[in-house]
Amino acid sequence: MYSLTLVIAAGLSAAGAEAVPFYADKLDLTYYLDASGARHPIASVQDWEIRREHVRAGLQQVAGPLPSRETLAPLDLQVEQEDDFPAYVRRKITFAVEPWDRLPAYLLIPKGKEGPLPAVLCLHPTADIGKGVVVGLGGRENRQYAEELAAMGFVTLAPDYPGFGDYKDARQRAYARGYTSMTMKGIWNHMRCVDLLQSLPEVDANRIGCIGHSLGGHNTLFVGLFDERVRVMVTSCGFTLFAKYKDGDLTGWTHDGYMPAIAETYGKDPAAMPFDFPDILAALAPRTVFINAPVNDDNFDVSGVQDCVAAAQPVFALYGANDRLIAVYPEAEHDFPDVERHQAYACIRDALAVPEEH
Repeated sequence: MYSLTLVIAAGLSAAGAEAVPFYADKLDLTYYLDASGARHPIASVQDWEIRREHVRAGLQQVAGPLPSRETLAPLDLQVEQEDDFPAYVRRKITFAVEPWDRLPAYLLIPKGKEGPLPAVLCLHPTADIGKGVVVGLGGRENRQYAEELAAMGFVTLAPDYPGFGDYKDARQRAYARGYTSMTMKGIWNHMRCVDLLQSLPEVDANRIGCIGHSLGGHNTLFVGLFDERVRVMVTSCGFTLFAKYKDGDLTGWTHDGYMPAIAETYGKDPAAMPFDFPDILAALAPRTVFINAPVNDDNFDVSGVQDCVAAAQPVFALYGANDRLIAVYPEAEHDFPDVERHQAYACIRDALAVPEEH
């Protein structure tokens, strides 16, 4: 079923833009459109799953098609450095995400725990040192979630996003190989991270989550959209309704680290976009999603987050998963404060059925 989901999503994109219905009001998730443009009410999970495939296809219209996973390069994990800490071992690694590309990452393995263990993919925010931020090697406070989760007993994997850390030359190489956005390259890389985690003897392949702040926050949603092996997603300061992002100016989403087509094809116009975050959120149901959205975030407007949550909640209810879409709104700026961060950890623990003393 999982492989079929990937094939369908890629197939809709490959079929061309005319095969993907356009939904003008992304806040209205109560219907789907058929090939003739006729509306059909969403009254069941089966109805919603038709719309969900349109959501996946809509993102691919902007970010480019998801590459085929029929033939995957051997992971070829290589350890470059190992550092010992009281609660975990931290390994600096690279592994093959494509035959022509190796992804740098940190892998943290808890000590003194009986495995196989739950694992969390930890995606970093915008920071020159990339993956180093989330393992506690510098940058702003409240971003060290890979380190903290490893100390709690989770295997954590923290990769670089293209253009950051030890992966600064990745954008040019990926565009030369046919990618049309680094958003899709990130999705591909992060799915390969799940492949790596599932290959490790220390990891329970059925208990994998993902967490990220800012850049890592929306990349968490994007990988979750395509990879149903990710059972729980934590997004901190990662999104808002496009119309409420910088008063509707999508320039920040269009540089070569994101999706150039937002400018080149869609004129940076929220109303023209084939996807938005209400339908992205809804497409993650019935899995668990935890959202940290500070009320004073000057990047991702909190009222736009609330709009997205309100639109997506009925879809979660359709699955009987009302309690799996969780949003907190702390009195903070663009930050992941201690209280909310630890609430997120508790949510991950619950979703992956991890005892509190773990």
